[in-house]
Amino acid sequence: MEKRAILLDEKDNVATCTSEVRPGDLVKCSGGGSAEIAAAEEIPCWHKIARTAIKKGDRVYKYGEVIGEALAEIQPGAWVSEKNIRSIPRDYSREYLLTKGEV
Repeated sequence: MEKRAILLDEKDNVATCTSEVRPGDLVKCSGGGSAEIAAAEEIPCWHKIARTAIKKGDRVYKYGEVIGEALAEIQPGAWVSEKNIRSIPRDYSREYLLTKGEV
């Protein structure tokens, strides 16, 4: 059965499922990027599916931003959750760019 997911940036290695996904479902991703992924396991609605293979220690990207680091190998089509990724500290003050003239 075909399902859908949100993929906002081509560099994202995960997409957000818009409905529950079962193993073997074909997940079509669209938004700012596109992809088709065969689901490897059951994934709840609004949870993440791996678009590509993610190695342990790799950064996880969603919506064009780093959302964490892989704690284990994650295969394409797998459920990406707090069980296999962790948040990593970010220095938002260094990432924030002021435009000319702003204080």
